[in-house]
Amino acid sequence: MSKLKWGILLMLIGSLIGLAGCSGKAAGDNEPEKKAAEEKVKEEEKVKEEQVKEEENKEEVKPVVVNVIDPNTKAVLKTFSPAEMGFGDDDEKYKADLAQWAKEIARGTDTKQGYDQRMTLDKIGPDGKIIKGQPEVILEESELVDKIFAASVSGGDVELPLYVSESGYDPADVPYLGEVVVASYTTHFNSGVAGRTKNIELSAEAINNIILGDGDHFSFNTTVGPSDEAHGYQPAEEAINGKLVMGIGGGICQTSSTLFNAVDKVGVSYVEKHHHSVTVGYVPKGRDATVSYGGKDFRFENTTGIPLLVKANFGNGVLTIEIRTAKKYEGMLKKAV
Repeated sequence: MSKLKWGILLMLIGSLIGLAGCSGKAAGDNEPEKKAAEEKVKEEEKVKEEQVKEEENKEEVKPVVVNVIDPNTKAVLKTFSPAEMGFGDDDEKYKADLAQWAKEIARGTDTKQGYDQRMTLDKIGPDGKIIKGQPEVILEESELVDKIFAASVSGGDVELPLYVSESGYDPADVPYLGEVVVASYTTHFNSGVAGRTKNIELSAEAINNIILGDGDHFSFNTTVGPSDEAHGYQPAEEAINGKLVMGIGGGICQTSSTLFNAVDKVGVSYVEKHHHSVTVGYVPKGRDATVSYGGKDFRFENTTGIPLLVKANFGNGVLTIEIRTAKKYEGMLKKAV
C-alpha cells in the first residue's frame, strides 16, 4: 500500500474516533436532564398515589352508629345515629330521647309488650308437686341509657341489661312449708249472694298454695289473672268511683283485702296498695286493698327472710287466709314493725 493510502486511512480512523468522542460528550451532557425528568415522573406518581389514598380514606369513614342487641336472640332491636340525634351538641336532649325509648322497650306500649316481666310465683299442685311459674325479668333502663351514651363516641353494639330473678326457695323445703301458721286473717261474706260468692271462691283458689320465696315479689293481678266471664267470674256489686255498681268479678277485692291483713302481720314490704273509693264492710276502715285487672294491683315483696306458703280456706261465708312456713324457719321470721 502506498504512503498516500496509509495517510488517508489514518485520517479516516482519526475522524471516526473524534466522532465517537463527540457522541460520548453529548450523551453525558443530557444525563442531568434525563434524571430530572425521571424525578418529575416519580413525584407525579407519588402525588397520584397520595390522592388515591385520600379518596380511599374518605370512602372508609362511615358515620358512627350504635346497635342495641337482644342478648338472647342476638337480634338488632334498634340502630341509633348519635350525631343525628344531637350527641355532642345537645347531650341532655339526646339522653332524654334515649331514656324515653328505654322506658318503652322495658315497660311496653299500648301495642307492644315490654321486656319487663312480673314474677309468676310457683304453686303447690293438688298432687303435692310444684307447678312452675315464671321468673321476674327487669330491664334496667338507666343502665341501658348509660351504655348507649358511652358507645356513642365510637359506635358499636350494646346488649340489653336484662336481670332475671328466680323464686327464692329450696324445692326440698316445699313438703314442710305448711307446718306452722305464722299469720292469718278471716273475713265474712253472705254466701247467699251467688255471684259474689263464686268470685271470692275463684280468686281464693288462685292464691291458695302459692309459694313466696325469700325476696319474691307477689302481684295479686298476675297471680289471679283476668276476673272476666271467660275465666268463670260472675256479675256482682263492685265499688267504682265512689258508687256500688254491678260488674263482672265483684268480690275479688275481699280476697285481696283479706290477704293484705294476713301478710301485714309479717315483715313484707309493699310495692303497690290502694284503698276503695267507698267504705267496705268486711274489713275495718283503711284496712282494704282494692284491685282491678289491668289497673290497680296489690303487690308486695317477701322481706321476712324465709320462704312462706299462702293457704286460702273458703266456705260457709268465711274466708281465712293463712301464711305458713316450715317449723325450722319459724324462729328466723322477721315480723312486721
